[in-house]
Amino acid sequence: MKPFNLHLVSDSTGETVGMLARACLVQFDEVEVAEFVWPMIRKKNQLKHVLKSVEENPGLVLFTIVNPALRKALEDECEALHVPYLSALDPVIASLGTFFKVEAHPRPGAQHTLSAANFERIEAINFALNHDDGRCTPSLNRADVILIGVSRVDKTPTSIYLSTRGIKTANVPVVPGSPLPEELFTLSRPVIIGLTKDPKRLIQVRTNRLVSSNQDPQSDYADIKTVEREIKEAEDLFTKHGWPMVDITGKSIEETAIAVQQILRDNRDR
Repeated sequence: MKPFNLHLVSDSTGETVGMLARACLVQFDEVEVAEFVWPMIRKKNQLKHVLKSVEENPGLVLFTIVNPALRKALEDECEALHVPYLSALDPVIASLGTFFKVEAHPRPGAQHTLSAANFERIEAINFALNHDDGRCTPSLNRADVILIGVSRVDKTPTSIYLSTRGIKTANVPVVPGSPLPEELFTLSRPVIIGLTKDPKRLIQVRTNRLVSSNQDPQSDYADIKTVEREIKEAEDLFTKHGWPMVDITGKSIEETAIAVQQILRDNRDR
């Protein structure tokens, strides 16, 4: 099948229109798309290059351009070329304007302006990196949430994902025979959450890890009885200290993060 051409035009980084397009494209099976990405289009001379490509490779033009004159120029040329076009933000902005009962004020790239929230996300990411795998325990009380669990229950990727949402996240491993950091039991600020997983699924992950690093896949690290005991002891630990638990079996990183965020919201409400 010949691929469909899709032109993604933005007056900023192109991240918004790109993410929106890809989120929608996954709903169409067996459709191949050739993407033409055009970021930072803010002047008419830049728009000429876009339109030349559209003429040579006709296809849907999906755009996030808020400058009225530039937008009209793009729409007029698309109509002249008989290619479909769509403003990705229009339906949402219109609905929000109706709901707020106010008029929107177009600002190119406004969604990427460095704000306090951006700096909070940057700080949270640095925090997660510095407090990965039980490091920097003296400053754990600065965390919003601390994830604990045995090896390979997605503590690190979930921590990083949460940090991109501005949530300061640390993670601490539960290692058989090794005590948890004493600081963990004297914290007043963070919510401590235990991550767990079905032993059989965990064995698959650990075995793949051993094979990829040229280690013995038959070691205790991936032994069913050892793993079951690890999981049981970790869950007993969570229950003993009243730490909420999230079973990540079958969950993506995003789904695990959503479950963690719900626990945080519930904790704030209480």
